[in-house]
Parts: sequence; C-alpha cells; structure tokens
Amino acid sequence: MGLIPEKFLEIFEKLGKKELIAKKLIGSTEYEGELGEIINPYTKEVTTKYVKCSVEDAKEALNVAKAAFENTKKSPLSQRIAWINDVADKLEERKEEFAKFITLEVAKPISQAKVEVQRCIENLRICAAEGYHILGETIPTDATPSGAKTTSFYKRVPAGVVVAITPFNFPLNLVAHKIAPALIAGNSVVLKPTPEAPYTAYAIAKLFIDSEYAIKDALSVVYGDADVGSTLVTSSIPRVISFTGSVPVGKIITQNAGIKKVALELGGNAATFVESTADLDWAAQRCAIGAFANSGQVCISLQRIYVDEKIYDEFAEKLGKESSKLKVGNPFEEDTFMGPLINEDAAIRAENWIKSAVKEGARIIAGGKREGNILEPTILADVTDDMKIVCEEVFAPIVSLVKVKSYEEALEKMNNSPYGLQYSMFSNRIDLMQIAIDDFEAGGVIINDIPTLRFDIQPYGGVKLSGIGREGPRYAIEEMTEIKTIIIR
Repeated sequence: MGLIPEKFLEIFEKLGKKELIAKKLIGSTEYEGELGEIINPYTKEVTTKYVKCSVEDAKEALNVAKAAFENTKKSPLSQRIAWINDVADKLEERKEEFAKFITLEVAKPISQAKVEVQRCIENLRICAAEGYHILGETIPTDATPSGAKTTSFYKRVPAGVVVAITPFNFPLNLVAHKIAPALIAGNSVVLKPTPEAPYTAYAIAKLFIDSEYAIKDALSVVYGDADVGSTLVTSSIPRVISFTGSVPVGKIITQNAGIKKVALELGGNAATFVESTADLDWAAQRCAIGAFANSGQVCISLQRIYVDEKIYDEFAEKLGKESSKLKVGNPFEEDTFMGPLINEDAAIRAENWIKSAVKEGARIIAGGKREGNILEPTILADVTDDMKIVCEEVFAPIVSLVKVKSYEEALEKMNNSPYGLQYSMFSNRIDLMQIAIDDFEAGGVIINDIPTLRFDIQPYGGVKLSGIGREGPRYAIEEMTEIKTIIIR
C-alpha cells in the first residue's frame, strides 16, 4: 500500500539499541539484541523496527543522566528557554512530517495527529515562557517574636534526574509534557516512551538533542518493557518519576519507587450530566466527539453520560444521529474521524465488554460491531451502576447512557467511582453550575462541554485512583523542582 516508511527501517537498523543514550552514541553502526517491530494497527504493515534496550542499557542511561545533571543544574536559564523555543521552531517546520509519524505508528487519524503536533508546538512555547516564572519569594522571619533578624528567601532548584514514562495515545505531546518542563527547570532526563511509538519519540528527542542550545547528555531515550521500566523506577539515581499510563502500573511504581517525587497521570472514567435545561443539540454533538475521538483511547474520554429522565429519549436519539455522522476507517484520509484501536486484543476486549453489558440488560442503540482492530462507535442505553462497562475504564469507543431523576442522583452516581480525572455538566442553570463545581470529585470540572476538553496550559491531573500531581508546563515544573530555603544572618 506504499505506507511503509523504508527510511524508518534503515534508521533503526543502523542506529542500534544505544542510539539515544546521550548524544555521543547517536550514529552507532552496530546493534545487538532483539529487534521489535511496530505494525500499523490499520494497514497491518511494519512501519518501524527498533532494538529493545536491556536492563544494562537503562542503567547506563541513568548514569549518563546523573553525570549530565552537574551541567544542567548550572546551565543558564536563557539557554534553556532558547532550547525549548528552538525545538518548537524545528517542529513547526516539520509538523506535517511528524503528524505522519504518529499515524504510521499508532493509526491516529491524520487530522487528529495534526492537531496533536500543533498542540505540542504550543505546549513547548508555553513551557519556554514559564521559564521566566520559576520564582521564589522572601520570607519575613521576624514575623514572630522568636524569629531572628535575618534575611530569608526560597528559590526553586532542579530536582535532579527525571525519569519520564509515556503512553501510546498521544505519543508526541505527552512526551513534550514531561521532558520540556524537566529540561527547562535544569534537570536531566531519561525518557522511556511507549513501545508502540518508538520512532515518534525518537524524532522529537532528536530535535532536543540536535539543537544548538542543547546541554550535553541532558536527554537520553531507552526502549523496553517492564524490566527496563522497573530498573528506571527502582534505581536510587532518579529524583522524580513522571508516569502516564494505567492504574495497575501506577500502583507498582508507587510501591517500588522508594523515596522519590512521583507524579502519576493514570486512568479515568469520565462522566457528564445532561440536565433538562441543556442545549441538547450542542450536548449531543460534543458528547459524540468526547466519546469517540482517538477511538476512545483517551484518559478523559467520555464514558458515562447521566441524562435527566425528562430528556433521556430525545438526547439518546440526537446522540445516535451525531455518532452516525462520524467517518470510521482509514486513518490516512483527512476526513476520517475514527480509526482502529491500538491492537486487535484491545478491540476484542472492548467487544466482549459490550456483549457482557448486553447480557446484563443494556441495549445497543448505535454501533457494537467489530472488524479486526476497528470497533464501531458504540452507544449503550439502559446501563446500570453494577455493569463493568461503567465501573471500569473502557479505553475504547463505547459510551453508556444512564437515566437519572435528578442532579442529586447524577452526582451520587458520578462520584461513586474509584477514578476522578475530569467531569462535566450540560445545563443552563447557573445555580446548578456553581454547585457542581464544588460537588464533583474530580481534578477538573467542565461546564457546558465534554470532560474530554483539555488545554495544555492548564493544571491537569486527577484525584483518587486517577493520579497524583499535575501536568501542564507551570505545574509540571513545580513537580520537577525542589524548594531551597536560604537564611542570611
């Protein structure tokens, strides 16, 4: 089909397993170990080959980062700001190319891949601007009678080595969300990207490493599975572990990381309440986008819709019509909205969840069929609280409609979840909006739009099992720095 980028194969076979453990090793002409293959979820063709790193490679990368930190922490902030802006400039020049990388590896529809690249550029520029605001403040030590007559202040300093572990669903922008704040704060970084998109991570990391403003050895990349991840997490070298991924892996990291700063952006079970005064056309249009963008493979993908019983049938009909407008299929076509899931196992798992819900009494009002990796946008009605499909994170293009009698009932059901990433509500009642902002147990609350809405400049993260800490440039910088207090007598 002409979709295999042969130069990708050539690059990876030439570079070998140590290609991005510090700049000095780029261009290695030999490789050892097992080659991994990335098969495009839609074409089923090989698009990338890479050499899987070993535990020893991970240790080497950590030692390189430890040595590099002696330079990164002393580097001028002006250089780091110029560095991040330079990467943004280079990415701007190659944004069409990077969008293709994403689609070739994870089959995200090309139109959405382009949006991800643009968001990444904006994210980098925001991060560079936040470099001017890594601030401290003076402390009035004489505010109490026991306080000494001293000059006291605190400043933010880089934490040290940052290990960044990223997922497949946003293989470019979520890499930038971790390494850009870490580097601008003066840290060194070891990046372990998703095994599903090694070339996308390679391409963005190479922009950082090849920049004229780069700090030597400040960024390394290692590929690998659980053994490599465990080596990075349990090592005494990193000071910060920043992870985006599943709750089970997040729990393992928490249990094994030791005394480190740990930032976890984990799963979600995003919900919205459609209240009787809502604009139903708008709500249905937005809910279809929120439930099915990126095939539902988003932490804040809309999974649960609680609908006032007075408008339930009308809203269900409108949502079904909106979902039928979405083009499903070839992710390389500009007008495709939804492509395949990341692999067939994920699609089969989601299909089985649908079958299980139907056996328990749910009703399919749209979609429900699977062909290979592609699952149709699926809407389930008559879903009850005890069904697995509303209790767990689906991570697939499935959304459930639940009928409720009141806001209070919707609130109870929404909050009755182990997750709490983002919730939303559609309503024209200002009084109810104000109440919901305080009532919803989530890291983010959106009014009159979907919980899938996120802007990269905002603080982003969840409560309960959805994670610890916040992303977004300013807030990630805080996670990746320490406060140092100074007293001058």
